[in-house]
Amino acid sequence: MNPIYTTTRKSFLGGAALLAATALMPQTASASLCIGTCGTLGPDGDVTSSPQGGDYDFVTTDGGIVGAPNLGVGGETNGSVFQTDIFSAMAGDLLDFYFNFVTADGSSEFSDYAWARLLNPDLTESALLFTARTVTIGSTVPGFGLPAISATITPASADIIDNATDWSPLGSDSGTCFDLGCGSTGWIRSEFEIASAGNYLLEFGVTNISDDVVNTGLAYDGITVGGEPIEPPSDVPAPATLALFGLGLAGLGWKRRKKA
Repeated sequence: MNPIYTTTRKSFLGGAALLAATALMPQTASASLCIGTCGTLGPDGDVTSSPQGGDYDFVTTDGGIVGAPNLGVGGETNGSVFQTDIFSAMAGDLLDFYFNFVTADGSSEFSDYAWARLLNPDLTESALLFTARTVTIGSTVPGFGLPAISATITPASADIIDNATDWSPLGSDSGTCFDLGCGSTGWIRSEFEIASAGNYLLEFGVTNISDDVVNTGLAYDGITVGGEPIEPPSDVPAPATLALFGLGLAGLGWKRRKKA
């Protein structure tokens, strides 16, 4: 049975087009945002439902774009990012979710990575919640050579499940394997106690490193803050590309979704 993609928006231009439109992008978040390829999917191949059950969300480098946000460690090429709507939290609220890192690129030379961050409304980082990165030997989570995380993850570290790459969001790389580190981590829990009351948003991202040839993705699910779920807007659009701020840059793949 073929999976059903319910919220995917794909990109076709990066580089100068992304930079030109980003210059006009508000520096304070106001609604959820996908840059690159994002979607919602049910159990598919080697990626089952999370412990929460049902569908999960994902980002993938398949259809990702150059210039998408990343952690800036060097060598990043194309990628995809999803940022949630702004939500309010009280001091001491627990931010809780599950994630699963999946990569067909198993080379430490092309060490793709994924992450989640808690951001302030001005898009500055409040906390790095997890990292995952391709490695041929050793732990994939947390990711090597990446900034230290602030959240508690369970398990505290995770190796890759070898060859577990049968997953549609990897595109033509689904079911394939390049080098020893390909596979998936399985579902891992991230928990973080928010220190200060305020407004925040979450960012989930994935990026290729050094090339854009073999795909990597991230599934995530079950986001709660203070025990309450963060729900996506009810007016999820059909797959589409963005109306481009009057710049005439057809095909630029990022779009804000406003609440009903």
